[in-house]
Amino acid sequence: MQQSLNHLAIIMDGNRRWASVHGFGALKGHHQGADTLKTISHAVMEHGVRWLTVFAFSSENWQRPPSEVKGLLALMKRFILTRSQELIDHNIRLRIVGRRDRFSNELQNAIREVEKRSSVNSGLNLTIALDYGGRQDIAAAASQIAHEVEIGLLKASQVNDDLLKSRLSTSVLPSVDFLIRTGGEKRISNFLLWDLHYAELFFTDVYWPNFSAKHLSQAIDSYKNRDRRFGGGSGDVLQLHMVKSDLA
Repeated sequence: MQQSLNHLAIIMDGNRRWASVHGFGALKGHHQGADTLKTISHAVMEHGVRWLTVFAFSSENWQRPPSEVKGLLALMKRFILTRSQELIDHNIRLRIVGRRDRFSNELQNAIREVEKRSSVNSGLNLTIALDYGGRQDIAAAASQIAHEVEIGLLKASQVNDDLLKSRLSTSVLPSVDFLIRTGGEKRISNFLLWDLHYAELFFTDVYWPNFSAKHLSQAIDSYKNRDRRFGGGSGDVLQLHMVKSDLA
């Protein structure tokens, strides 16, 4: 029986290596990656996917060269202010998860505005993780719960999985069914640690700027033919697939 796919997560990796292969600076790769995100956002809807969550900027990315970080932040702002309108016009609801306090006031205001404008949309739920780290998110949720217990808003006996989930920045997201990582690396890099608990994993050598609707279809076909056991039965819980593909 083919598996239904409700929530797809993507680690959009390989922008800088794509740029290097083509003789460009890193920021050119990130710009191409933004174009790919727009293309893939439309493509996933054709597969009946209701939730798409992508990793755009991790909490560790602040350690990159200052010029690249500055360019990435400018690209985020430009995407939210301009390209997001096309997504909204296609009935896509846009959310941003992660820390916002380290962004400029202008970027924070732009995020709030696009979330508000798209909140009435009922199509694809597109979530972009910015300044996000899974461990940090869980730690912040645990700290908040501890504070609520300390001041008497909660009892320790009330703390459970559902309560912790409700305090995460990703609280509105359903569990991830399928994770795709482009760019050849085979790790989850601190992404959606709570929500990936029974996700199927798919790794491809294709750099994110080259990732096409055809590549997406191939990955989803692989997912739909897997046997998801959710901890029951025999065999490995997580299915890990590595696909060798041309980088050109």
